[in-house]
Amino acid sequence: MAEMQKAIIYKGPGEFAYEDRPIPEIEDPDDVKVKSYGCCICGTDVNIFATPQKHPCEPGIIFGHEFCGEVAEVGSNVKNLKPGDKVIIDPHGPCGECDNCLAGLPEACENVSSRGVFSDGGLTNYLTIPKKFVYKVGPDTDPALMGMAEPLAGCGCALEKLNVHVGDTAAVLGAGPIGLMFTALLAASGCRKIIVSEPIEYRRKLALEVGATRVVNPDEEDIKEVVKEETDGLGVDHAVEAVAAMLVDCVYLVHPHGKVLQYGDDRLAHPEFPVAYLLANEIEVYGGYLGKYYMRKVGQIIESGVLPLDKILTHVIPASRYQEALDLAASRQCGKVFVSMDL
Repeated sequence: MAEMQKAIIYKGPGEFAYEDRPIPEIEDPDDVKVKSYGCCICGTDVNIFATPQKHPCEPGIIFGHEFCGEVAEVGSNVKNLKPGDKVIIDPHGPCGECDNCLAGLPEACENVSSRGVFSDGGLTNYLTIPKKFVYKVGPDTDPALMGMAEPLAGCGCALEKLNVHVGDTAAVLGAGPIGLMFTALLAASGCRKIIVSEPIEYRRKLALEVGATRVVNPDEEDIKEVVKEETDGLGVDHAVEAVAAMLVDCVYLVHPHGKVLQYGDDRLAHPEFPVAYLLANEIEVYGGYLGKYYMRKVGQIIESGVLPLDKILTHVIPASRYQEALDLAASRQCGKVFVSMDL
C-alpha cells in the first residue's frame, strides 16, 4: 500500500481541505521526484477562491502552482539532475507536440499541464514531474525567492515584447506582486521614469523600494495628469496593466506609437475599448500570459540578485496556516506571500 502524505486540496469555489494523498513514485524514466519547499500565492489563487469566482479550477486536485523544491529522486533517463539539487518548476509547461507548440507558440499549448490549477500541484510534500519542466538553481538560492519563478517568468517574457530601452519612461497600473515585478524589471532595464498607480499605501511604499520614481494614489490623484506632468505632456513610452480591468486607462497614458501591455487576468472583466483613439495614435497593444521558455533565464535572474525580489516577498507563512496566507493575499496588505511546507 502506498505511503501517504498531507496535501491541500481544492474542493470547489471558496473551499479547500487538508487531506491524505499517496506519495507518488517515479513511473516514467524521464520523471523527477521533487520534495516541495512550498508555494507562493498567486493573484489567480485569490481569484479562484473569490466569490463570485474569477478564475476556474479543477475540484479535487492538489492546489498550488508557484512551487519549488529539491530533487528527491530521478528517473533512469534524467542525467542533468541529482538528489539534493534545488529546482524551480514550470507548472504550465507545454507539451511540445501540438500544432501551437510546433509553430513556436508554447504559451498557447493545447495540452498545457497547468499544475496546481487543473492538475495536481505543489502544496504537498512530494510530487513527480517530467524533467523538461524542472530547472536547477544554485545551492544557496533562497527557497522563498525560488517560489517567485513562475510569475517572474511570465512578467519577464511579456516585458520583452515591449522592447524597453535605457532612458524610456513607463507607467504601471497596480503594485501587487505582479506590478512590483514589472516595476523592478523596468528599473533593471534602464527606464528613467517609472510611475506606479496603486490605491494601497503599503504597496505604494514597496513600489518605491523596488524602482518606482513616483507613486500615485488613484483615489486622490489623476494618473493621466501625473503622467503628463512627468513627461512634459507627451505620455510614457510603455504602460503596463497589472490589475485586470484598466486596459483603457493604459491606452490614454502612452504617447502616439506607445506600447501597452495587458497582463492582469480577470475572466469577468470586459472593459469597453476606445478603438478610434487606438487607431489614430497607432498604439501597440500586447497581451502577456505565460512565460515562453523563460524559466532558465528566471533561475539565473533569481540567483544573480539583480532584482530586489527580497523586497517583493514580504511574508512566509506555513502551509498549516494556509487560510491565513490566503486572507493576507486577498487583503492586499502584503507583497508576495510564500507558503512553506510543514504538513
